[in-house]
Amino acid sequence: MRITARGVGLLVGAALLLFVGFHFGYAELALLGTAAAIAVGCAAGNAIWRPRLDVRRVADPDRVGRGEPATMTLTVRNGARLRSANLLAEDRCAGRPVPVPLLRLRPGRDTTVSYPVPTHRRGVVTVGPLRVTGRDALGLVTVNRSHGGTAQIWVHPRIHPLTAVPAGVSRSLDGRSDKVPHGSITFDSLREYVVGDELRRVHWRTSARVGELMVKEQLDTSLPRIVVLLDNRATAHPDRVDGVAETFESACEAAASVVAAARREELPVTLVLVAETDATGEFLDRLAAADLVANRRRNGEDDPLRTTTLRLRQDRLGDTLVFLTGPGGRADLGYVGALRAAYPSVVTGVFGATGRTPGGAAGMVVIDAADGAEFAAEWDGVGRW
Repeated sequence: MRITARGVGLLVGAALLLFVGFHFGYAELALLGTAAAIAVGCAAGNAIWRPRLDVRRVADPDRVGRGEPATMTLTVRNGARLRSANLLAEDRCAGRPVPVPLLRLRPGRDTTVSYPVPTHRRGVVTVGPLRVTGRDALGLVTVNRSHGGTAQIWVHPRIHPLTAVPAGVSRSLDGRSDKVPHGSITFDSLREYVVGDELRRVHWRTSARVGELMVKEQLDTSLPRIVVLLDNRATAHPDRVDGVAETFESACEAAASVVAAARREELPVTLVLVAETDATGEFLDRLAAADLVANRRRNGEDDPLRTTTLRLRQDRLGDTLVFLTGPGGRADLGYVGALRAAYPSVVTGVFGATGRTPGGAAGMVVIDAADGAEFAAEWDGVGRW
């Protein structure tokens, strides 16, 4: 609760009128001072009243690509039984205010406001909470309150179509045209039987032991397994415009394009960030929430790229590694080149670098690109993986 300048003036005037009226015996001045004090007290009592507002937000859609339209629909309902809501309100969308009309909102009624959500930048756009400003009729006291929670809209990076995909170290004799959803070569695990599973895949010995049908889960190891390593170190993307590193945005677009191409071909794909963050969920959601992380360069274990490459060498998550970095990451390509023993095919994308990046000595395929669209064009022109 905050007393406005008008309220402060009226309160000071009431004190002066009461002092002069009682001290010098002017009953009229004392009456005016009492009326002014009562007005301020009524205004404060009015401000204490908290409106019963039910706030509901619907994002259409809640996940979009960068530059695609998205709309937020806000519905505010007056849950009071007797009193109308006469308030000033605004919603918060990506840090900017959006006015919401709540003047003379009758009990049980609602009002709906729709407005576009900015999607010109990749990221997670937070909308809300609703900020309500209540004030009395004389404008003596104001109070600001928050109603409802927040909603999030995930703005994914742009996806550039890739026509070429890695062929892998070895190819299945039947190719990928058989469309076997669970593979057919290497045993992976056991799971419970579901309707539609083939009986020839039932593991009868385990089923007899546990008392229910168990099915063998198999993987086709002849298909290429792609690992996308996104460099989100702040030192790898030193150049910023209005606080945004365009080279990192391009790297995110390239990562999304590779993941989308792998999914289209039904290839196993894993997304790894050099400096892991708290972002979880589906690939595109993780890319939308990805941000640059500050690091101390070349301090042994403090270098996240060195730590991540050591982990990738031990885990061997795939056979094709795609490393995406900025101009500041060219000096660290030796860490990635050392993974050739574990990942026979290594492709490196360097964004925003001046001049060509040498990669032949490390046995890598290096793609120098200015943005995600140029990376997609260069990617499709690679003759070998």
